Amino acid sequence: MPGIETKQRLFMSNNPVMTAVLKSHQHDFFKVVPFDDKKTKVAKLDLSQSNKSFAGDVFTDTATFSMFIDHKLAIEKAAYLIGGYNENRQMYSRSELFDKNLPGWEDKNEEPRTVHLGTDIWGAIGTKIYAPLGGMVHSFAFNNNYGDYGATIILQHQLDTWNFYTLYGHLSLKDIGHLREGQFISRGENFAHFGPPAENGNWPAHLHFQVILDIGNYEGDYPGVCKFSEADKYLVNSPDPDLILHMDQYI
Repeated sequence: MPGIETKQRLFMSNNPVMTAVLKSHQHDFFKVVPFDDKKTKVAKLDLSQSNKSFAGDVFTDTATFSMFIDHKLAIEKAAYLIGGYNENRQMYSRSELFDKNLPGWEDKNEEPRTVHLGTDIWGAIGTKIYAPLGGMVHSFAFNNNYGDYGATIILQHQLDTWNFYTLYGHLSLKDIGHLREGQFISRGENFAHFGPPAENGNWPAHLHFQVILDIGNYEGDYPGVCKFSEADKYLVNSPDPDLILHMDQYI
């Protein structure tokens, strides 16, 4: 296993061509959550292993974890807490789900999955989620394991002949009740909401937002967390979500 210093380093994760495409369209993307850059406060949330105040007695119990998030929101006087991309997190030890190897990595290594591949936006249950650009419903599912995505939607998009996907995890169960694969979702359409713990994989209310270049054979699911030893591969396939969210500048 790597030493603690190695565990906390950040991986280089940009796909240069796709990064350039997304940057060239940043002014076109609709805000994924309700946000007024002159009125809405956003604060950074660090859930990495380096945050000593965020230990097992906080994240192993969903109610305690939710109180931690609510307290942080109140202290910061923020509508949202945001962070998590390329973050090495101990909290996935709360679920056996993250001890399993991903398809294609069938070695016997017991290394758990700890590196987060998307951006988390923490906020109120029922917060509206909007499509940042037009796209089709690729797939959706209720990933109802403890610590999983819960209700999940994946949209398929195209920009400058580039095909890619956006994944929305931890949604309200009602959001997937009326969808069909191939359904078109318009830019700015409110198609989902932050789900409650019983519907979102037993997490405090938040959105896991992830960009995916090659989704392979996945439907209604794609890894949002990978092993440290696999991070280079997965981060290249999931560029920084802030290229679309464009929210880090307000932290």
